[in-house]
Amino acid sequence: MSLHAQLSPEAQARLASQRRTSTITSLIIAILMMTLIGVILLIIAMKLNKDEIPELISYSAENIEEEELDVRKVQTQTQRKPSAPSSSMAKVIAANSASPTAIPVPEIDVPDPSLNFGDGDGFGDGWGDGSDSGAGGGFGNIPASMKKRCSRADRLSRLNSSGGTEKCEDAVVNGLRFLKKTQNKDGSWSDRKQVGMTGLALLAFLGHCETTMSEEFGETVFSAITYLVNKAMKNKGKLATDFKDNHWCYEHGIAVYAIAEAYTLCQKSFGENIPNLPEAVQASTQFLINSQHQGGGWEYAYSEDNGRGGDLSIVAWHLQALKAAKHTGLELKNLTSSVRAGLEYTAGLRTPEGTFGYSGPRMKGDGVTLGAAGALCFQMWDKSSSKEARGACKFIDENAKFGWNTPDSDLYGHYYAAQCMINFGGDPWKRYNEKFRDQVLNNQLPDGSFKPAGFGAFTGNSVFGKHYRTCLSILMLEVYYRFLPATGAKTK
Repeated sequence: MSLHAQLSPEAQARLASQRRTSTITSLIIAILMMTLIGVILLIIAMKLNKDEIPELISYSAENIEEEELDVRKVQTQTQRKPSAPSSSMAKVIAANSASPTAIPVPEIDVPDPSLNFGDGDGFGDGWGDGSDSGAGGGFGNIPASMKKRCSRADRLSRLNSSGGTEKCEDAVVNGLRFLKKTQNKDGSWSDRKQVGMTGLALLAFLGHCETTMSEEFGETVFSAITYLVNKAMKNKGKLATDFKDNHWCYEHGIAVYAIAEAYTLCQKSFGENIPNLPEAVQASTQFLINSQHQGGGWEYAYSEDNGRGGDLSIVAWHLQALKAAKHTGLELKNLTSSVRAGLEYTAGLRTPEGTFGYSGPRMKGDGVTLGAAGALCFQMWDKSSSKEARGACKFIDENAKFGWNTPDSDLYGHYYAAQCMINFGGDPWKRYNEKFRDQVLNNQLPDGSFKPAGFGAFTGNSVFGKHYRTCLSILMLEVYYRFLPATGAKTK
């Protein structure tokens, strides 16, 4: 027998009614809660959209005759860290990205061109360091060769110990201020050969440890890097103002040197996120390596198999660019073999006098300019004790002259000489320092630029000539701290 309580029909009706009421109440509460949550999320989303949409700065490259590329747009925000050496600002740029590829170049034969930048008169500066070691002390992965430039106290200490003065530091800053004031709106410099001149000016700012976060020069540096990066990304790694000019290899080498150093100092060392910079460095450097002449040099229009095979004026820039690229740590195919071939080519230009020739083992001019360029090539690749480097420095010690308003004012050659002679050190450096330092200091104008000199592209007051000699003069006065000497235990 089972026992069950029987509910009356009235009780069952009341129970069913209570259940319906409870269910409806629960549904209403759930709907209200979901509505409330949705309203809250909407308010938060509206606030975020209002407060956090960054300003978009779009940079467009010039229209030069080149193949059209299929590109993808990338938006990346630059983060400025409060621990950086200068003020913090945020930038966003829209950049074009494309994969690197080689372009066909015509075979040419230039029997004996001049040393003029853009017209053959290449200008130079060097890495001046044989070490690839990193450095600590708050500089992250910054190479030891760059470390000393990033502290005013260290800069002044090295100035005093290496033969410079505080006037050198003041002259550098005034020169950088002139460059800042005369930068083009698109981030470039000069009225011709803008890619090469922008690379040279950017090296001058980086030589003083001015990065995109620098309080006074940060915007200038950022705009210059962006200009070069956009050029590289638009042209599959190739960097030049006019690709119809057979001399565009000068601009490419200089610009690669500059953006590679910018990557190491700004992005790798200080964590400044500059959109597309690593891609531009990798593509432009790989193009440089892939376009080496089969004889080991680099040639006009990047011809790879003509009879001349290049010249030292071009090669020196490319070996400097490869040293800067090596410091980046980016993956680059055949870099080591390319450097080896370039140094073998340079060694083959050594003359009986102990200097270097232009495109063969015959002394050109007074032998000082190419002797200094060749010596620096060996020094920067850890071969300071080689007979090629030491012999050229001894030749320079015995033959170099400097007179600002005379034919002995080839600033291109003297910048190379300042670099290789401070690396050589000792009495030869002291003698050379006495020749050039005060000559440069005494010829700076109140606006920070430098007076016309008495040689080649440095004469006259053209926009190009004024920027050219100002950049080189700044780099010469930074020689005391821009890189550690390539000799001695300090670089190891």
